[in-house]
Amino acid sequence: MQKIAEHKGCGTSGGSGKASCGTGAGENDLAPEIWEKVKNHPCYSEEAHHHYARMHVAVAPACNIQCNYCNRKYDCANESRPGVVSEKLTPEQAAKKVLAVASTIPQMTVLGVAGPGDPLANPEKTFKTFELISKTAPDIKLCLSTNGLALPDHVDTIARYNVDHVTITVNMIDPEIGAQIYPWIFWNHKRVTGYEAAKILTERQMQGLEMLTERGILCKINSVMIPGVNDKHLVEVNKAVKSRGAFLHNIMPLISAPEHGTVFGLNGQRGPTAQELKALQDSCEGEMNMMRHCRQCRADAVGLLGEDRSAEFTTDKIMEMEVKYDLESRRAYQSKVEEERVAKVEAKKAELETLAGAASDIKMLIAVATKGSGRVNEHFGHAKEFQVYELSTSGAKFVGHRRVDLYCQGGYGEEDALETVIRAINDCHAVFVAKIGGCPKGTLKEAGIDPVDQYAYEFIEQSAIAYYKDYISKVNAGEIEHVERGDASIRQGAYAPVTA
Repeated sequence: MQKIAEHKGCGTSGGSGKASCGTGAGENDLAPEIWEKVKNHPCYSEEAHHHYARMHVAVAPACNIQCNYCNRKYDCANESRPGVVSEKLTPEQAAKKVLAVASTIPQMTVLGVAGPGDPLANPEKTFKTFELISKTAPDIKLCLSTNGLALPDHVDTIARYNVDHVTITVNMIDPEIGAQIYPWIFWNHKRVTGYEAAKILTERQMQGLEMLTERGILCKINSVMIPGVNDKHLVEVNKAVKSRGAFLHNIMPLISAPEHGTVFGLNGQRGPTAQELKALQDSCEGEMNMMRHCRQCRADAVGLLGEDRSAEFTTDKIMEMEVKYDLESRRAYQSKVEEERVAKVEAKKAELETLAGAASDIKMLIAVATKGSGRVNEHFGHAKEFQVYELSTSGAKFVGHRRVDLYCQGGYGEEDALETVIRAINDCHAVFVAKIGGCPKGTLKEAGIDPVDQYAYEFIEQSAIAYYKDYISKVNAGEIEHVERGDASIRQGAYAPVTA
């Protein structure tokens, strides 16, 4: 298994056993063939997600398992979570939609089938979609997300269609725990329940992961953190998938709002707090690099991670469009994006060098309002989410994001919304914004959060390192006192696409 892991670019280095890959890895950290697969994939590279977009097409409505955290909804535009779509598509409709989106959003580099059911419970529709896209838009990366139950049966087909990226949702390797998460699976033409269902599922997931890895297909593991059910167990899941060559592990918070109608939501199962989620991710990172920029996207999401432009590309609008796929224009645009990426990396490197030799054990979190491109370029009142970075003498490290309600609506600030924003970033010492009004600035200061607009439109990591350097200098001089922040809440379902 270690040989498989090394082949995947995830071999261990040093005595820590930490994998030498990950969402934050750069060109010099990975084998060339791995770098080519991840460099512009927003889900497999944290750095790329600031610059490149993805889209999902909802061609797979059926599912072969039931999860207590899932409730699939169709014709639904007011919820932002997996399993939800506004409309289902045929493969032919999906293919035209991909061309329309890729022509409109040239930084769209990835096409995924993620539901709203399971792609491999709908193999004909899924692979027909891939076949059509590979012919008409060969530059777009193909990926799919699956629960893994049917995965071993389709690995050869996945490889044949050059699907380089597969995400498997693995929430347990212990069937006793699995029985608390999965009421049933549909297996060999019958419904199986309880321990036996979970046992079959985990065996199939591990088998499929090994088969994919042996074929050189990059695998990301998604796990839903369910406090009191599998939260401690996910450390063992992490070790199991790493040993089988998984490229990344993405531990996501349970979405369990009662209005979503899931079993967990209706029985009062809570999701994790921000600190609980981060602590689990940190503990697993010692074994394997973690994905922390996941947005738990809808099955029809379009755009950069953290945004959803699917309402711009409804079937009615797509069918009326005259689409011309201009590959050269896309490549030219992406070449400019790469120039911006290089500039950002160099700016971070230069700022980090000024931090060399600084002595401090202070670690702190900051929140950043950004529209993308790795810059502080969003107005506080217009932010639908904040990206969170951990600052230390090692530099600035992306550790997550927080969805929030819009503070500014119709030109006026909403005080109730401001309270939810503060709760969402309560563990942060500062919030970086392009612009902020006097009223929210004062309220943030009262809450102990420093509103920072001096780095407007600058690169995030470069600015964050400069801020941290100034902060510890003031602490060392006795000008300010460093105080630990409290916990923060993870806002569920705060953002959904606005329909036209």
